[in-house]
Amino acid sequence: MHPIVSVVIPFYNDPYVNEAIDSVLAQTYRPIEIIVVDDGSTLHADRILPAYAGRARYIGKANGGTASALNAGIRASSGDYVAWLSSDDRFRPDKIERQLTYMRERDAMICCTDFAVIDGGGTVVDSRYGEAYPDGLALMRLLATTNAINGCTIMLRRDIFSIVGTFNESLRFTQDYDYWARTVLSGIRIDYLAVPLTEYRMHGGMGTVQNRPGLMAEYDGLRAFYGHRIATLFAKGGTFG
Repeated sequence: MHPIVSVVIPFYNDPYVNEAIDSVLAQTYRPIEIIVVDDGSTLHADRILPAYAGRARYIGKANGGTASALNAGIRASSGDYVAWLSSDDRFRPDKIERQLTYMRERDAMICCTDFAVIDGGGTVVDSRYGEAYPDGLALMRLLATTNAINGCTIMLRRDIFSIVGTFNESLRFTQDYDYWARTVLSGIRIDYLAVPLTEYRMHGGMGTVQNRPGLMAEYDGLRAFYGHRIATLFAKGGTFG
């Protein structure tokens, strides 16, 4: 029996949300559960319902940030695995199938992949962002100084939430970095599939551009809090399961 994969799509005033949902519907893998969490939008919510009724579950909530939307989607999900897709990004058609196969072969609890970059019009402008890393340990080690993991490339096995918990809702912009750091410090291995399976959209309206000062302030605080602890863990030859 194939495990269910839940895809949580946090949504806030985003005109690209149709492309995100369509990219999940086009996956080669089944069964998939799609949960769109509207984080208090005032624009573009009409793009979701009734167009995707019966194919995607819609959850409306007061605005609380990406972490709160992700947690709402996780709580509502029923899948054995959970993936996250920002509403302005896209999955490539074989994303879930290839990543899930890789995770099951390695008995992985969490896995990230490489990603391509698209522009506002959806044209691929970089077929692979940056260089491939040698392995997941290299990415984990980098978390002492930077966040090289794109959250929309992540897939998590549901049992990770009982160990690491869910996303920190007090963080408005850097809940992803916080989660990866907590994962590493919990002794959990982050696996890495060196294939670009997600298309990350770079455009002027994206949150990382609009909220850059707040994002950097949060990021610097987390790096100061976690950086030495992660570096020390690796210096002591930490092992990961």
